[in-house]
Amino acid sequence: MDYFVVCLAALLASGLTLFSGFGLGTILTPVFALFFPVPAAVAMTAVVHLANNLFKIGLVGRDADWRVVARFGLPAALSAILGASLLALFANLPAMASYEFAGSPHEITPVKAVIGLLITGFALLELSPRFAALAFPPRWLPLGGLLSGFFGGLSGNQGALRSVFLIKAGLSKEAYVGTGAACTVLVDIVRLVVYGAAFHAGGWAMLDGNNGVLVLAATLSAFVGAWFGKKLLKKLTLRFVELTVAVLMVVIGLGLTSGLI
Repeated sequence: MDYFVVCLAALLASGLTLFSGFGLGTILTPVFALFFPVPAAVAMTAVVHLANNLFKIGLVGRDADWRVVARFGLPAALSAILGASLLALFANLPAMASYEFAGSPHEITPVKAVIGLLITGFALLELSPRFAALAFPPRWLPLGGLLSGFFGGLSGNQGALRSVFLIKAGLSKEAYVGTGAACTVLVDIVRLVVYGAAFHAGGWAMLDGNNGVLVLAATLSAFVGAWFGKKLLKKLTLRFVELTVAVLMVVIGLGLTSGLI
């Protein structure tokens, strides 16, 4: 039953990216956090995210502007090391508080609090019309890369910041997609290396035995959902669906922050 619930949730979450303004990683991280430890959820999302963007590079990678990749993607990859290292640090910190609710014990931990607040914050940010209208000139690309990479390494939320810095870089639609995919791949590879080192140092406890198999099944399900959705449907932006997804993300984010999840 666990396999069915997790895989179905992952597949549906991937499909939702076709109907809302949210990216695959933005939606999958809170969904996976319902079933896995937060560091494992972030890392698992990174695997799906990397696979998805490698697929994009195969389609439009030749259109990428490698000068922009160098100015934005390389700083992003470097700062992703810091963000991913902070995630590993937070994961090893003891609980800040504990309490009992509905007869069950709950703990407020640093890693859940940080990731929960970031999930909530970015969900609200991506719905903001003011944020959607932001666009920084090309001279800010290195700074944008640093910010996007840092939050990408810490929580996987990199798409929103990447967009506001790349949108004014003078790229065609194809170059924008290819450049964004190339930058994302750099960040995902770097953060997965850091996550892997942290898991190895911890004896792979969070990805051990059947849990590891479940992670793999969920990852494959999410990728299948995204692949079929992109193949069969056009990307639409439906405000109702977008708001519904945002509310669910905020609920999950606050649930993590409070220790209820």
